[in-house]
Amino acid sequence: MNGKLARIAVLVSVGRHPVSGVARYSRNDAAALETGRALAQQHGALLDVVHAGDPSNAALEAYLALGAARVEVLVCDPADDAVAALAQRVQGYDLVLTGTCAEGAFDSGMLPYRLAAALGYMLVGSAVDVVIENGDVTTATVRQFLPKGVRRRVQTPLPAVVAVHPLAPVQPLYAYARLRAGTVDTRSVAPRGADAEAAHWTVAPATRKPVRLAAPEKRSGHARMMSATTTESRGGSVVIEGTSVEKAQVILAYLREHQLIDY
Repeated sequence: MNGKLARIAVLVSVGRHPVSGVARYSRNDAAALETGRALAQQHGALLDVVHAGDPSNAALEAYLALGAARVEVLVCDPADDAVAALAQRVQGYDLVLTGTCAEGAFDSGMLPYRLAAALGYMLVGSAVDVVIENGDVTTATVRQFLPKGVRRRVQTPLPAVVAVHPLAPVQPLYAYARLRAGTVDTRSVAPRGADAEAAHWTVAPATRKPVRLAAPEKRSGHARMMSATTTESRGGSVVIEGTSVEKAQVILAYLREHQLIDY
């Protein structure tokens, strides 16, 4: 790598609202975009925002409002191998930023890994910030998100692929004037054929997980701590005898008693 951070690529995807299912920008990719904008402004680097998919998707315009001067769309069908097209486009970039996972439902989050393998770049995941010193742009210091509030700093040689964590401490700002000034450009890529792994997948809308009904805990903190060290009866009843209607009435009475239902 030369002595200057010259080119940064940010890969963005189309997100989905968790309630309505309407297409929107991905909040995770927006964090990656804001991280890339800060680095590009600090080092005077060229920032390119790239998406592989349908150029007519109106959700891509939101990235213009979030600070992308231009969104370049590599035209791909849903069955095409987007990783191959993206790897060809961002080959030679000093830093490639992505989100950790898309918002389509049960997404695998494998794109950063497959892209790094195709490029031959180092990969750092779950990044909350990226620091590149002005005097040494051959390495990047990445602070990673770990469970239970733990953070870890790692150094990676450049070029590299960095997947930004959804809880990265950045605040993307939406500006309508930037949306009007920016452009969404398309770029045709050579057909790469269908992804061999994706051919075995089944794509379906996400289903809402059932909510487990649990009675609220009314005991004091001391009582809860004591119960953790002793074996005691928590009350309740075991209904074995009776018809199915009588058993259902017992369950219904329990739910009403603990205000788990309102009818």
